[in-house]
Amino acid sequence: MNEELKNSPIEDFDWDAYENGENNGGKSREELTKTYDESLNTVKDKDVIEGTIIALNKREAVVNIGYKSDGIIPVNEFRYNPDIKVGDVVEVFIENQEDKKGQLILSHRKARMSRSWERVNQALENDEIIKGYIKCRTKGGMIVDVFGIEAFLPGSQIDVKPIRDYDIFVGKTMEFKVVKINQEFKNVVVSHKALIEAELEQQKKDIISKLERGQVLKGVVKNITTYGVFIDLGGVDGLIHITDLSWGRVSHPEEVVKLDQELDVVILDFDDERKRIALGLKQLQPHPWDALDADLKVGDKVKGKVVVMADYGAFVEIAPGVEGLIHVSEMSWSQHLRSAQDFMKVGDEVEAVILTLDREERKMSLGIKQLKNDPWENIEVKYPIGSKHTAKVRNFTNFGVFVEIEEGVDGLIHISDLSWTKKIKHPSEFTQVGSDIDVQVLEIDKDNRRLSLGHKQLEENPWDVLETVFTVGSIHPGTIIEMQDKGGVVALPYGVEGFATPKHLVKEDGTQAQVDEKLDFKVIEFNKDNKRIFLSHSRIFEDEAKAEKNEARKARRQAKKEEQPALNTPIERTTLGDLEELAALKEKLSGKK
Repeated sequence: MNEELKNSPIEDFDWDAYENGENNGGKSREELTKTYDESLNTVKDKDVIEGTIIALNKREAVVNIGYKSDGIIPVNEFRYNPDIKVGDVVEVFIENQEDKKGQLILSHRKARMSRSWERVNQALENDEIIKGYIKCRTKGGMIVDVFGIEAFLPGSQIDVKPIRDYDIFVGKTMEFKVVKINQEFKNVVVSHKALIEAELEQQKKDIISKLERGQVLKGVVKNITTYGVFIDLGGVDGLIHITDLSWGRVSHPEEVVKLDQELDVVILDFDDERKRIALGLKQLQPHPWDALDADLKVGDKVKGKVVVMADYGAFVEIAPGVEGLIHVSEMSWSQHLRSAQDFMKVGDEVEAVILTLDREERKMSLGIKQLKNDPWENIEVKYPIGSKHTAKVRNFTNFGVFVEIEEGVDGLIHISDLSWTKKIKHPSEFTQVGSDIDVQVLEIDKDNRRLSLGHKQLEENPWDVLETVFTVGSIHPGTIIEMQDKGGVVALPYGVEGFATPKHLVKEDGTQAQVDEKLDFKVIEFNKDNKRIFLSHSRIFEDEAKAEKNEARKARRQAKKEEQPALNTPIERTTLGDLEELAALKEKLSGKK
């Protein structure tokens, strides 16, 4: 033991030299300090260098950078890399070589930030796979910490499968590829889906190469849309269109399937180039038409539920997957146009009669009006000519009014048969759609299923009486209610209208009569057949002037006639006695003088 101590380095140590500031090699303490400093890394504040993790706990990591002291970095700066361990080499940013306590201050986050854009661009250029930490959710996707940069991960780029719960990814570290960088705005877009697409693409090719039409496979419902269901066939997706889910009507696929449900599906078609696979579910079930009662025939009554409505008719399901069409023309005996929605709605339970049945084409037409008697079979008995009824106005035309006496029994009132006295230009001036109107049957056209009706015939023809009132030459008060190119329409007593041409509307002062003026009019023509009364205002004062002129002329003639007898009195011959009297008278007159 003493021999070992004697041969130890301590025995050879020169303590005197040490006390004088020298070592065994004769070097001074300054020289030793210099040599020690040269053995350490030369570092500067704000530099980015590499260091080795020499200790690690839940809160801190101790990093050796070859400096005289080690640095401490919070562990949360390494959360993007949960696999960090002692011995890993990491980049660090020197914030301060010594703080007040003489501690070396390092930052891994700032080191990453200082080189992040360079590394992100390299990752995009080299198609490199990188790791990132998903920090939180955001609108349309997730925020990912990549090299200290907040990158955007779109929801569609998380996985090849639709994601229903984004929150399960928050706090996870995953591998990504950089897919887009906006240098101007410092935006980075990453994708996890891109990592697995290449593998899936090859997997799809392998699966599609083995597919055959009619092949039955197992699949899982991956996504449900309004138009169909996407099925995962084990690495490749196929679509079951909504029309291939069930032989019956389906409003939404959720009525038939649900998410994550496992199904047997049949391959209907596929496209090698576009990797599209059309699948069917209903094809695995027998067609409902094949199970339809073989005894069912035309004329039979069936019951069903209205599943679809259209303007032209209604589709009624009489059995699951078996439908018949009730055309709108088979809903009522009425001939005027109506919408199918006037008779029924989706969900209604109806009874109908089979009109046509084609089992090969799997088509069926139904009717409901056939459940009622055709009103035209005994039309002459129920609505004989001359009978009076109340009808409902259904439609107008320029020439008349279409009415319905009862469902299926339509008729036309010609515009000339609406009123005896009024001149009606359009039926809307007389009545309105939906109103009731009293009618009389004038004619029956059974072949065309149409009645000719009249309204004015319910009253006596007033023109028989009017003929005695508005005699030619009679004068009546009237009001001009309308001016036309050919003259004016005049309202007369008893609800009658007359007509006066422009020359007959000239007033005594030479001006033209206007609308709403009340004047006296003289009847110059009465046409009972055409129900026209022609009037004149000017004829009144013209006739008066003419009458005065005639009176004056007559008076002159009378006066002249009275004078004419004296002038025409014959001269009698003078007799002898007359001459004697004249001579005596002459003498008598002479004697007086």
